Amino acid sequence: MNMQTQGRIHAIFDAAQVTQRFRKREFVLELDGASRYPQYVMFQLTGDRCEALDGFSPGEEVSVEFSLRGREWTSPKGEVRFFNSLEVWSVDRVGETRAAAPETGAAGSSDGTLGDEPPPPTDDDEIPF
Repeated sequence: MNMQTQGRIHAIFDAAQVTQRFRKREFVLELDGASRYPQYVMFQLTGDRCEALDGFSPGEEVSVEFSLRGREWTSPKGEVRFFNSLEVWSVDRVGETRAAAPETGAAGSSDGTLGDEPPPPTDDDEIPF
């Protein structure tokens, strides 16, 4: 399920090479800045999408398309933990058309996805049960 939100960029962090094959870049959006209690929400871009934030600066109003991801992890001690992430598919300046999503390059596959990553799910995906 794809979701969208709009907010003001509060912080942009450098891309981090987490493993040999996994790279991510995080940024924070201030949501509902007119509120007495604005929300600061962390989003992440992965792989080739890390460059989608190049050219953006804190203070800019953007629209973000993302997916909510969750996973379970068992530590070596056997403790089970759960993690959530907001995986960004595109970042656009408010009032602009979809120009910030990176083009598929040599790392992409013929179906337009980026390497091993699946395409973003759509709202019309059918559940097989």
